[in-house]
Amino acid sequence: MAPPGAVRKIVGGVISPLLANVYLHCVLDVWFEREVKPRLRGRAFLIRYADDFVIGFACEKDARRVLEVLPKRFGKYGLTLHPDKTRLVPFQRPATQPPSNPSDRDRRPGTFDLLGFTDYWGRSRKGVWVVKRKTAQGRLSRALKRIAQWCRLNRHQPITEQQRTLSQKVRGHCAYYGITGNSLRRRRHGFLSWTNFVRLLRVYPLPPAIAVHSVCRRAGEPAT
Repeated sequence: MAPPGAVRKIVGGVISPLLANVYLHCVLDVWFEREVKPRLRGRAFLIRYADDFVIGFACEKDARRVLEVLPKRFGKYGLTLHPDKTRLVPFQRPATQPPSNPSDRDRRPGTFDLLGFTDYWGRSRKGVWVVKRKTAQGRLSRALKRIAQWCRLNRHQPITEQQRTLSQKVRGHCAYYGITGNSLRRRRHGFLSWTNFVRLLRVYPLPPAIAVHSVCRRAGEPAT
């Protein structure tokens, strides 16, 4: 038992998001509205959920100034920023027409991850540039690995039980990641269906797998 008044860290507790909201409200939210925004040249906004947040700037110089002072602000209250997640990302709307300046052609908008989604610029069905969201690659890979591991460990279960549990997992995944535009059917341009694969093999057949070298020799037969 910890002595009275001792400070302990809560890891993985259900109250952690609530404590993060209370703490970061003063450390980040209020500070950004009262101290940071009045000193900026352009518009800016802050989006935060628990300890995950993104800040948007209209002026790149403002973004660099805030990025420089953020570690100091967090360090003052015993907090640190994740080094891999804290970065500047150009996210301006893509030009409708190709830029005339060759140097601007390589300046494409980047992407960033927030709350398990990857935000990126894409065209709508009407051809208008809009911000889209898809499941972050890391989250999707981990989810598929967990499903595959569960299937291996529960192959002895009745089929009806496997179907019931897998259905719950799929419904839970879709309840969070099921948003407009986040469908594999919309991103099938990088996949080859089995029907097209068979049709491709008919036109460009591969040689059959046959035994070229014999490893079975009669007793006493000298090796060649």
